[in-house]
Amino acid sequence: MESPPAAALVTPKNPGLKREIGLVGLVWASEGSVIGSGWLFGALYAAQAAGTAALLSWGIGALAIIVLAFVHAELGAMYPVAGGTARFPHYAFGSVAGASFGWFSWLQAVTVAPVEVMASLNYLSVHANWVQTSKNHLTAGGYGLAVAFMAFFVVVNFLGIRWLAHTNSAATWWKIAVPVFTIVVLAVTRFHGGNFGYQGFSPFGAKGVLSAVSTSGVIFALLGFEQADQLAGESRNPARDIPRAVIGSILIGTLLYAALQVVFIAALPHSAFVHGWANLTFSGKAGPFAGLAASVGLGWLAALLYVDAVVSPTGTGLIYVTATSRVSYGLSRNGYVPEIFERTTRRGVPWFSLLFAFVIGLIVFLPFPTWQKLVGFITSASVLMYAGAPLAFGCLRKQDPDRPRPYRLPGGGIWAPVAFIVANLIIYWAGWDTLWRLGTAIVLGYVLLGGSVALKLNPRAPHLDWKSAQWLPVYLVGMGVISWQGGFCSSGPASKVACGAADRIPLWWDIVIIAAFSLVIYYWAQLVRLPAERTQEYIGVKVVPAD
Repeated sequence: MESPPAAALVTPKNPGLKREIGLVGLVWASEGSVIGSGWLFGALYAAQAAGTAALLSWGIGALAIIVLAFVHAELGAMYPVAGGTARFPHYAFGSVAGASFGWFSWLQAVTVAPVEVMASLNYLSVHANWVQTSKNHLTAGGYGLAVAFMAFFVVVNFLGIRWLAHTNSAATWWKIAVPVFTIVVLAVTRFHGGNFGYQGFSPFGAKGVLSAVSTSGVIFALLGFEQADQLAGESRNPARDIPRAVIGSILIGTLLYAALQVVFIAALPHSAFVHGWANLTFSGKAGPFAGLAASVGLGWLAALLYVDAVVSPTGTGLIYVTATSRVSYGLSRNGYVPEIFERTTRRGVPWFSLLFAFVIGLIVFLPFPTWQKLVGFITSASVLMYAGAPLAFGCLRKQDPDRPRPYRLPGGGIWAPVAFIVANLIIYWAGWDTLWRLGTAIVLGYVLLGGSVALKLNPRAPHLDWKSAQWLPVYLVGMGVISWQGGFCSSGPASKVACGAADRIPLWWDIVIIAAFSLVIYYWAQLVRLPAERTQEYIGVKVVPAD
């Protein structure tokens, strides 16, 4: 095992940020992200994709996220830094890999607030038809309202992290209470056990179950546990609180979403199945749960859900604007983007990062005008970001073995490569029509980050560690090729007409190929990791010469 030189193992610094968040604030930061627009739409889209077997999709999604969450829990407690998910690969593999995963992290974070706003506007359009067109595209007035939502997120963030924690905590209590209340009401008043197993337990087979994990909002709904990691630089007791917040938030979210799927299927009127699972329909106003409540005579519950359709997505959008600004702060600390992204106000708010997130969020509305169009993209970008943590996990146990681990994942040497395989399967199931768009965004990111380094816009621009990232282009291109040759599309069973996927790799064999490819990349990355001394330098440890 490599051992670093004698060193003072200090907590990495976050100049300008204030440590003011406790355990409840961290749990609610993650939970506020987990419970957003996903609960309003996920149960419907999962049922349409997989029928009753959507319950399996939620189980698979939950297991996948929990595996990734445990890996993040150890890293987040060890390295309580702002924008943690963007910085773990930097510590393990250096600047090239760090910049890449930092871009993936920022890309997913900056698109979440717009998708949450889109969810709210989708529900609001029922009472304000000037917000959206008949195809759920924003009108000029709707875009103006979207700008107002995004501006609200920025104003709350400018008030400081303590105001944010209090605001988000209050919103999250509401966000949990309304789904729980909905579960109880539907379970007591509209539970039809005969709905389960209609057209068979799994009418669309294994492909429907697996596709729903990535394309129907299952993984998207469960995303957000890493927000505690992103705010670790502002935690009062990160060693104790980060693991508890990460693991606790995903367990709460999993239980809630599974129960919502059960009551949604059970409450469907028999008329909803006239055109089969793929075309579930019911009378009433728009919005899956609100429309369902209205169609079964629970108008008062529908009214409550329309209110929640504004509160829940707004709370999630609020915390993701925060996360986006902290990720870009972290990218600047690592020297990847201009130093101005580190500028903070007297309240400890990275103001330029916040304003930049606001502007880009507004631009995102233009190429992705609907909730559905953004979900698959965000899911893939998010899981690609998560994939960096298992890779860094295996390396940092060797590069930084003496650092205290307040939470140590049992069997981490096994779980880390498993987590990497899981992440890549989720990415693959998103479908080729989603991944080629993600690939385009990745290339654009490399152009922007490369320009910042070439123009020396940050005096801390690092030496480019190409050797330690030699596996990265093979990984990205390889995943793209497998997806292209595979049989998954975001819109359903793949065909050349549907999304351009060749459908040459049979189901199950594709899983074997992804697993084998993942293991090759994982162990290749471990072999070419940075020397321990360089890792300590990136972490910020002061090396003390031996006597």
